[in-house]
Amino acid sequence: MHSSRPLTTAVGALAAAITLLAGLVVLGTEPAAAADDAPWTVQTSSNEFGSERPNYSYTLNPGGQLADGLVIANQGTTPLDLALYAADGFTTDAGQLDLVTKGTTSTGVGAWVHAGRDRATIQPGKSVEVPFTLTLPADAGPGDRVGGIVTSLTQAGVERRVALRIRLRVGGELKPALSVEKLHLDSPGTLNPFGKSDATLSYTIHNTGNAVLAARQSASVSGPFGRLRANSGQVADSPPLLPGESWKVSVPVHGVASSVPLTGTVTLVPLLADAAGSTAPLTAVDTAAHSWPTPWALLILFLVLCGLVVVVLTSRRRSESGTPVQTPRAQETSQLTH
Repeated sequence: MHSSRPLTTAVGALAAAITLLAGLVVLGTEPAAAADDAPWTVQTSSNEFGSERPNYSYTLNPGGQLADGLVIANQGTTPLDLALYAADGFTTDAGQLDLVTKGTTSTGVGAWVHAGRDRATIQPGKSVEVPFTLTLPADAGPGDRVGGIVTSLTQAGVERRVALRIRLRVGGELKPALSVEKLHLDSPGTLNPFGKSDATLSYTIHNTGNAVLAARQSASVSGPFGRLRANSGQVADSPPLLPGESWKVSVPVHGVASSVPLTGTVTLVPLLADAAGSTAPLTAVDTAAHSWPTPWALLILFLVLCGLVVVVLTSRRRSESGTPVQTPRAQETSQLTH
């Protein structure tokens, strides 16, 4: 369903640029981020958290608070009046990180981050630094949250957004977990009972834990007792999934036995990224589904045999109905003749 990507790319997708239907939002992966046609850039402030950071990454306990900032630079020739707000993140169907629009209610990062001002006016060739605070409620649950702080310009009904990603890990017990749901094995079989056919494994990866996770995937189809195994080959890693998110996958498997009961197996290796961006594989998760391909050759043979039986029975009945039967009277007449 999705093209293969190396692990570093899958993890880096959290900071990928994405295009919105109503405008453009860019999530920074470099020290300064800007949309291709936006006349301004944004970057993180230089402070005790570091300098030239590509984005924001924090670990904070429930009830905690911190202060940081962003720098907005006007690279155009006219003054800019930009709106500022924070927003929660989510993974798109294309596997990229997006931010909800301003009118959408945020419940995580977007609700906990507050900029020092709602708007900023920047003169051509100038830059301004805007502070913001991150305040966690005392009952914030442990685990990962992803969002961003957005600078926005709306012109002619089109909103252009340039944003910096915020990744937050709330202190407490981290419970990374992935599950395979709605696993289905489809194997149509073939006319040749000794031939091979193609099968498809369809399933949904569900992040049931509280950490951002990608999944390294492998799939196979085998016959009884694990014999006649056919592997899918390389399957692309899933994009990083936020807690609660799902990702649909369809994997083709070639060279599958066509006339025996089949078992399709999917193995996921959760990939957990830390604040520094390095990843660690966790315990694999295996899930299986069963199927029996339609035995077309046997079915056709059965239908042919049924047809032959019908023909034989019909012919026999016709033969029996066409044979004259002598009555006792006819037999008596015959005897008198002699």
